[in-house]
Amino acid sequence: MIESILPAIYLLASAGFILAVKWMNHPSTARRGVIIGEIGMVLAVIGTIMRVDANYHLIFLGLAIGGAIGIPLAYKTPMTAVPQLTALSHAFGAVASALIGTAEFYEKAPTGFTMAALGTETLLGFLTTTASIIAFAKLQELMPTRPLTYPGQNFISLGTGAAAIVMVGIMVAGYSAPWMFPTFIALALAFGILLVIPIGGADMPTVIALLNSYAGVAAAAMGFVLDNRLLIIAGALNGAAGMILSIVMCKAMNRSFTNVLFGAFGQVAGGAAGAKAAARPVRSATPEDAASILENASSVIIIPGYGMAVAQAQHKVRELYDILTKKGCEVRFAIHPVAGRMPGHMNVLLAEADIPYDKLLEMDEINGDFPNTDVALVIGANDVVNPLARTDKTSPIYGTPILDADKARTVMVIKRSMGVGFAGIDNELYYLDKTLMLFGDAKGFTAAIAKELQGGH
Repeated sequence: MIESILPAIYLLASAGFILAVKWMNHPSTARRGVIIGEIGMVLAVIGTIMRVDANYHLIFLGLAIGGAIGIPLAYKTPMTAVPQLTALSHAFGAVASALIGTAEFYEKAPTGFTMAALGTETLLGFLTTTASIIAFAKLQELMPTRPLTYPGQNFISLGTGAAAIVMVGIMVAGYSAPWMFPTFIALALAFGILLVIPIGGADMPTVIALLNSYAGVAAAAMGFVLDNRLLIIAGALNGAAGMILSIVMCKAMNRSFTNVLFGAFGQVAGGAAGAKAAARPVRSATPEDAASILENASSVIIIPGYGMAVAQAQHKVRELYDILTKKGCEVRFAIHPVAGRMPGHMNVLLAEADIPYDKLLEMDEINGDFPNTDVALVIGANDVVNPLARTDKTSPIYGTPILDADKARTVMVIKRSMGVGFAGIDNELYYLDKTLMLFGDAKGFTAAIAKELQGGH
């Protein structure tokens, strides 16, 4: 009976995963995609429980413990910390795959193709675990977000990874010793750490997408080890989606994978940039000045960045959007692919504030409209609007596609200070004659502008 039902359950679960990826491609169907993906995962868990002869008490105990940790974590995590939660989720999933592979190794001592799949699973699982933890620590600022480099780092990192792969090859051939697999695990864990510590905060969105891909491939390899087609399908989907997203992110920054992984982006000395910023004059303005300009604008493009996320200003931005729209002003949002600290970070925050989806425009859709726009309002964004990406061949961000905020008739930038962004370089946008710096907390300053537009009431 179970054998006849199981294929249907796995087929429905696979369909749920595929539809989830499809529907999460657009904000208007993303919620439906999450729900169908969750249904697919429930079916997958049910099918797996039916498939194996296991200690169900331990399984349900594990589900209860995991749920007791995961549910509060998801509900209590603020939207600004979603990248950190994503990194931790990758770590949890990856270590699960790696531990299953470890158990299979000691139980069955496989060789040949099965050992190759198991080696891939455990290598990617363990390296993704430590890499994700380091990514979390950088995003949470528990460790420096700047690249941590040292002499010979690429040689040491690649040498560690190569040593782990060589050991897998030896075990595939059937040669093993009691010390070999634990040493392989240690090398995989070390490789994950060595891989991410030289990567700066500016590249964390791409790193998160890449780690998602690694976790997916590890799950697919586990499917081959356990002879589980559903794991192969789900892992392949996850791996492919993460890889495609990584490619999109690299394209958005005009950079290659090797440059992201080994380029130490953001290593430019911040002190020099800070001194440069302090020595150059800028034009600043008050909320009253900003409100007066917006009052007379017929078109406004708002450019959100990580500063908006940190200040939790999305709801005040929505309030400003409503006020300007009621006054007959056309307000749209320009979304850069790498704004924030994970892919889609700005979309998620603005969707939470119920900004209409059709007002969220990608870079390629809106860049041509800046020259005909009265005001470009930059809220907490930095490197994604820096004109040096177009003009300075010596800049680390040269060639990176940016939002053309500097081409608007007037530019206003809400920012706490003249501090540099993740790339560690000064922003030429701030010194243009058409630019007004609005110094302050994004949430408070946006609220003050909205209050002035409403007549101070």
